[in-house]
Amino acid sequence: MLDTYCWGNVERISPEAPVPIVAVNKEEYRIGGAGNVALNLRALGAEAFIFSVVGEDIEAERLMQLMDEKEIHTENILRITRRPTTNKTRVMARNQQIMRLDSESCEDIATEQEALLLKKLSDFIVREKPQLLILEDYNKGVLTETLIASALKIAKENDVIITVDPKKKNFFSYKNADIFKPNLKEVAEALHIHVDLINKANLSKVHQSLHERLEHRFSLITLSEKGIFFQETNNTPTILPAKIRNIADVSGAGDTVIAVLSLVYIITKNILIAAEMANIAGGLVCEQVGTAAIDKELLFAECTSLLKI
Repeated sequence: MLDTYCWGNVERISPEAPVPIVAVNKEEYRIGGAGNVALNLRALGAEAFIFSVVGEDIEAERLMQLMDEKEIHTENILRITRRPTTNKTRVMARNQQIMRLDSESCEDIATEQEALLLKKLSDFIVREKPQLLILEDYNKGVLTETLIASALKIAKENDVIITVDPKKKNFFSYKNADIFKPNLKEVAEALHIHVDLINKANLSKVHQSLHERLEHRFSLITLSEKGIFFQETNNTPTILPAKIRNIADVSGAGDTVIAVLSLVYIITKNILIAAEMANIAGGLVCEQVGTAAIDKELLFAECTSLLKI
């Protein structure tokens, strides 16, 4: 996705309707969506390859240029005619979001596009033998049920660790993943439950319900200002409280969490360290306005101070 920011000032209310008039003085383009996950991986020093789709439009050109500048590999992105590149335009005044305009198509990609994207992924995994596959779902029509199942199968056959950031539509399609990372609202909606009290006992029951459907290894559930919960089946549940922050914007925090969590886990194979670092990273990016990649040096300094590592 392309994230567009229109920065300006509000000095009066429109005479045409009771809405503020924003005098725009700057327009800025940033990498969003799964691109923001890749951006966070690059910020930490990993190579990142994106398998996705964009349109044949100016938004795609801007997005591809931004990713090329950050050395994110884009050769496996399909260009689709008559499908717009997802563009989220945020109108900002005094560092606050006044309005967001979304231009996109959320229809599933066509069968032939699905097959081509899957072939690109399959060939890449066999040829390059990557350590990690992150399935980052935004319900935009790229991660179809068929593509999800096939990607999981290929990755498992080639010993690639799989982490998942799901959305509602195909929530229970991600079977046998290594790490499943929804937020609490997504879990509650998917399981049709209400978690009255956030504690280890209640969240452990949530994990067990998820595991019965997904047979995954780890659940990691983000709890907003209450931190992060994680559990491996048959092991002790853990809640990591969030650190106190001056929250400016939560946009993209989930992207940072899945990127840091996944990368630290494949390096250390230690879910506690991975969750601790992801918890800190998610808080750090919330101190910035708009989607932003984690600052590696700042993250390491915070982890050294807070985790005593």
